[in-house]
Amino acid sequence: MCFHSKLSADAQSIQNRFKAKFTKPDYRPTDRYVGFAHPETPIITRQAPASIDYFQWGLVPTWSKDMGIQAYTLNARIETLEEKPSFKDSINKRCLILVDGFYEWQWLTPSGSRKQQYLIGIAEDAPFALAGIYNTCKHPFNGTNLHTYSIVTTEALGLMAEIHNSKHRMPVILNPETEQTWLAGAPLLNFTKPETPIIARPV
Repeated sequence: MCFHSKLSADAQSIQNRFKAKFTKPDYRPTDRYVGFAHPETPIITRQAPASIDYFQWGLVPTWSKDMGIQAYTLNARIETLEEKPSFKDSINKRCLILVDGFYEWQWLTPSGSRKQQYLIGIAEDAPFALAGIYNTCKHPFNGTNLHTYSIVTTEALGLMAEIHNSKHRMPVILNPETEQTWLAGAPLLNFTKPETPIIARPV
């Protein structure tokens, strides 16, 4: 799964890479987003491809009356997106989650008592996108607009299978070409085997 990410590039580099503009001027480079804290992080939605917005990590479906559901919606398995009640209404609400790295742990012992953390990125530590789905609804407690997302994951492949050797999952990593087909609503099966080359280093 994917619960820790980062986006430490400067704002101009991010805007140039994604050909989009931040909607707020308060972007701050961040060395680690922790999903369990449900931070607001930069994303690009299908409906506004020229804008970089801030949505909260942990999708809240429209029908939910409890923010606690976010503990279970940080990630969404691509194989079951169309089945899970929390996600099926967001199948066509697709987004790009902007990162320049994410963290995973390799188990060094069968029990996981010893682990090695890795930072996963691409060449030159450049920004890239993870596949995501999102929802906009009313906050169940205060009635304000609530914008949330989940990272879409698939079976770990190649190097990621060696690193994430406990749960064998990885986020769907997009490249500039597949970013657009993801946003356009291409079939989910097209994204179960990401081909973007990755680089991993222990941290």
